[in-house]
Amino acid sequence: MPNEQLRRMDAFTFPSYSIDLATGEALFDYALTGPDGEQRFTEVITLPLPADPPSDETVATLGRVLELLHVVAGVSYYKAAAPPRLVLPAPLGTAAAELVTAVYTKGLAEYAYRNQLPHVLQLRPEVPAGEVAPPRVYDDSDRRPLSAVGGGKDSIVTLEALRRAGFEPVPFSVNPNHVIVSVNEASGLPALAARRRLDPVLFDLNAAGARNGHIPVTAINSLIAVATAVLHGLGPVVMSNERSASDPNLVWNGHEINHQWSKGVEAEGLLRAALAEHAGLTEPYFSLLRSLSELHIARLFAAIDRYDAVVTSCNAAFKLRDASERWCRDCPKCRFVFLAMAPFMPRERVVRIFGGDLLADTAQIPGYRELLGVDGHKPFECVGEVEESVVALGLLAGQDQWRDAPVVRALVDAVPGSAWSTAADSDVFTPGGPNHVPPAYHKALETLT
Repeated sequence: MPNEQLRRMDAFTFPSYSIDLATGEALFDYALTGPDGEQRFTEVITLPLPADPPSDETVATLGRVLELLHVVAGVSYYKAAAPPRLVLPAPLGTAAAELVTAVYTKGLAEYAYRNQLPHVLQLRPEVPAGEVAPPRVYDDSDRRPLSAVGGGKDSIVTLEALRRAGFEPVPFSVNPNHVIVSVNEASGLPALAARRRLDPVLFDLNAAGARNGHIPVTAINSLIAVATAVLHGLGPVVMSNERSASDPNLVWNGHEINHQWSKGVEAEGLLRAALAEHAGLTEPYFSLLRSLSELHIARLFAAIDRYDAVVTSCNAAFKLRDASERWCRDCPKCRFVFLAMAPFMPRERVVRIFGGDLLADTAQIPGYRELLGVDGHKPFECVGEVEESVVALGLLAGQDQWRDAPVVRALVDAVPGSAWSTAADSDVFTPGGPNHVPPAYHKALETLT
């Protein structure tokens, strides 16, 4: 479809969804409609199958989760045209409608900012009238947790904390790459994986100039994880999203723009409420690390060395031609994670993990100046707060192994006195802030501290 026709689309709809329980394959249909016709999409999500056929109760609960997933996953296709109307397929309760509204507004806030589409921030779904039948209560609170694994330090800390506390976690990922597979193998725990296949038509439209940008993919993957947990008779989905994920990058048109919105505590609360209301799950989803800063998590990771040869938090590394490379060593994520890990481990260890010394490379200075708030706003990446970067730099400046590193010397001189004063009073190593961790799981983090 030509790009000009896409721009005239006035509605996004959700024609149907289905699942084949013999294969685990779910099909989700979407449509952009307008005066020139419609553009259809079909996404395919394949859930791993359990050893035994699911019970009727499980199938019913799974269906309710998939109803939410159908609507939330549509955000990937909505953005191709960003029409003014979002027409939902069926009635929803208050909590589920609030989740969908937030996913398509706050979850697309960075997309709206970059594409200069302020109307997206005001989008309100059209919810069909009608009663929503109450779900059957599905008590999963005391079952084995499904622990989401992305291959980085955060999910490794969660996995080890759950294991050491005796929760017998099941590692889980969506479309696992070689890094995630290696981390799962290093854990020694049997893992589950789901597959998500975007409609190839979307890539063709993007290549032809359709609107594109960042989406709240964590919200989508979280619901895929919950669906997998229900199908396999497992307990809550445990994420590894930290306190600083809730910190916005900037404010635009009176709205906070947060690259990590779907990892933040607000999104977590909305998803929990929607799953309880719509699917009856008693303990569906939470982040074990919510009360911790990125820097605190890096300190906990430093006490675990079994994953040194496989860990990576670099998104760009997954696209490198050389599969043996785990870090690109030239992106905001690499810079921040190196800075966060360096104070808590010997220099040779962090250099070995990354395959290079970022703090010896003066070409990294401009990127670090952004992380430290000296130039511009916090990068649109999954990085910690400016205050955390300043605290980490201060720790390095006080260590013999790092204080003379070229990048450390240059950055110490660049950070203004006010930032140092704020860092001096920092509480980055004090757990705090709102979280949804169930009481039974509070002991897990204590196994690493």
